[in-house]
Amino acid sequence: MIFRLDDRLLFPNPSLAEEDGLLAVGGDLSTERLLLAYQNGIFPWYSDDDPILWYSPHERFVLYPAELNVSKSMRQVLRSNKFTVTTDTCFSDVVAACSSAKREGQDGTWITDDMMAAYAKLHREGYAHSVEVWLDGKLVGGLYGVHAGDVFCGESMFSLVSNASKTALIWLCNTGKYKLIDCQVYTEHLESMGARMIPREDYLSILHKTVA
Repeated sequence: MIFRLDDRLLFPNPSLAEEDGLLAVGGDLSTERLLLAYQNGIFPWYSDDDPILWYSPHERFVLYPAELNVSKSMRQVLRSNKFTVTTDTCFSDVVAACSSAKREGQDGTWITDDMMAAYAKLHREGYAHSVEVWLDGKLVGGLYGVHAGDVFCGESMFSLVSNASKTALIWLCNTGKYKLIDCQVYTEHLESMGARMIPREDYLSILHKTVA
């Protein structure tokens, strides 16, 4: 069963999601609803032609910072100091770059104009953050997401040069601010860095302890 949301600020139990993780449709992208979603392991994911779709996958692809795997070649890149890393200096630019990034097997983007506006508002209110990677003064990589307690819910990342997005993720893991990075969607790239699948129940248990 897929639930239809109305003006009330609530979500169905994530355990009721469909096999593909789809839980509900409708509602809005208000700050209050987005925060409630993330605090309960739910996130919006839809295209311009769709209504707002809310997902809570049965398994979550996550990275524990303590399990981060940094290859020997990547360590050399970091030691070279070729990149400069900042945070929250140009959030909207990072989101826009993620939106326009070409991804294998994907046609178009889920980062719609409405999504950009909603997450920009989350950023202004202190709930969404970006990590920026610079090379010779140019923005060449980064990521953004939402924090829910000690969990960083990653939304998207981009890289215009080799190793830029890896640098952003490593920097995020090394801040010591988060017990868990929620990567949402599986990629070989993130798996190589230590990310793995865990049951939704385990994810929610960690999440609820940190946002209590």
